[in-house]
Amino acid sequence: MTQSFLPEGHPTIPPARVGVLIANLGTPDGYDYWSMRRYLNEFLSDQRVIDYPAWKWQPLLQLIILTKRPFSSGAAYKSIWNEEAGESPLMTITKAQTNKLRQVLSKRYGNQVVVDFSMRYGNPSTKSKVEALIAAGCQKILFFPLYPHYAGATTATANDAFFKALSDATWQPAVRTVPAYFEQPSYIDALAQSVERAYAKLDTRPDHLIASYHGMPERYLTQGDPYHCQCQKTSRLLKERLGWDDGEIITTFQSKFGPEEWLKPYTVEEVARLAKAGKKNIAVIAPAFSADCIETLEEINEEIFESFEHAGGEKFTYVPCLNDEDAHISALSNVIEQNLCGWLD
Repeated sequence: MTQSFLPEGHPTIPPARVGVLIANLGTPDGYDYWSMRRYLNEFLSDQRVIDYPAWKWQPLLQLIILTKRPFSSGAAYKSIWNEEAGESPLMTITKAQTNKLRQVLSKRYGNQVVVDFSMRYGNPSTKSKVEALIAAGCQKILFFPLYPHYAGATTATANDAFFKALSDATWQPAVRTVPAYFEQPSYIDALAQSVERAYAKLDTRPDHLIASYHGMPERYLTQGDPYHCQCQKTSRLLKERLGWDDGEIITTFQSKFGPEEWLKPYTVEEVARLAKAGKKNIAVIAPAFSADCIETLEEINEEIFESFEHAGGEKFTYVPCLNDEDAHISALSNVIEQNLCGWLD
């Protein structure tokens, strides 16, 4: 409906557009105690992340974990914080990714597309960005969780927040969600290019490349979550694209939390095992993360590195996440264009 046909006094209706909303995990607003507590409370109260019954989990979370953990997590965030911008590296990188995707998609679709980003936890919230896109005239929205692999604790909970935001809309847009994209040749190629760049700078080739993925309880795998299988396939596709032999890439899992058994081998233990076995030179890449964050900049570069060094390791190379590298932006824009087919040609 154009404005010229609207009756007098009718609310203004903006031109119809398509929204592209990319989503990442989230970040605290600061590394002080209360900022960390708010963020951790939202994150750890999500039953997609911690699925214990609330009556059992919430007293432990509120009375013990959230009393102590904001201090240790805040110190970790402080060690990587972008002080100049007053934000976490994940926020800085996600903004850069969004700006580059906006430029690419603007060249392709002009002003028909509105590109923005949201965070599952913290700010900007999914709800606030969905409301902004609707206000901008987006009658169709493509929601894109920036996780190459599907997992209930990442993709699914991001989608949950998106659908919940839609439940409050008076005029709901038509929507699509982007599925896992780990098999996309352009994504695998971007990963391979990052390894090739990192290795080209080294005097000595590492003995192994450790592909360290975020972990999850083994129980989730038996319940049907495909994440573990998708990670294993990613390592295989990366090995094939690089033209490497079997065994040159070792798949591991990091960030174990709580008493349960998680997916193995654990990265922190595997790098120590390799060092003790005489593999003194390794590289680590984190293919499950679209942007460097606390789990890569602090956990890999500090905790996992220290485990390797204390076990006798000598040379440790971290291959950064794809972040806003041109090859990564090209891969993400390809995924977006595929999922816009039928909406925009």
